[in-house]
Amino acid sequence: MNGLQTILTIVLMNVVYVSLFTIRIILVMKARRLLASLISTFEVFVYLMALNIVLKNIDDPLNLAAYCIGWGGGVWLGIKIEEWLALGYITLQIVVESGSNRLPVLLRERGFGVTNWLAEGKDGPRLVMEVLTKRNQEKYFMRILNEVAPKAFVISYEPRAFRGGFWTKRLKNQP
Repeated sequence: MNGLQTILTIVLMNVVYVSLFTIRIILVMKARRLLASLISTFEVFVYLMALNIVLKNIDDPLNLAAYCIGWGGGVWLGIKIEEWLALGYITLQIVVESGSNRLPVLLRERGFGVTNWLAEGKDGPRLVMEVLTKRNQEKYFMRILNEVAPKAFVISYEPRAFRGGFWTKRLKNQP
């Protein structure tokens, strides 16, 4: 391999390695043991191959720079892949003016499970809603919300676990 081929190989291998590393960590956090284990096998193979190339050519600082550039590119790509996969669930808490009583009904009609209650805010009564949905539905949900309640205050967070309620019934009925 000539110098340019070595540099490009190191960059590419590190992008692949770090992307796989990022995805594996996410899968571990989501308790996807089998898939995380399979990915880690390929991940460590790519890592060792790239490291072997760098160590054989350690005298050239461009190879070390290529390793670092590949690492950064892998982090970026891994995050993009994670956003695309959007594994797991999110809980959204929505706060709107209390006169927005039609909003929970509309969200339910669109397939979302909604729990709502009245609350008191700084400027008076508010309607608070809590929605649990798949992460890959968050953008769709936010588009609906922007159409019907553009001034809504929204907080989203990832639940670690849940049981009972709308979602567990829905998940049991899926094939």
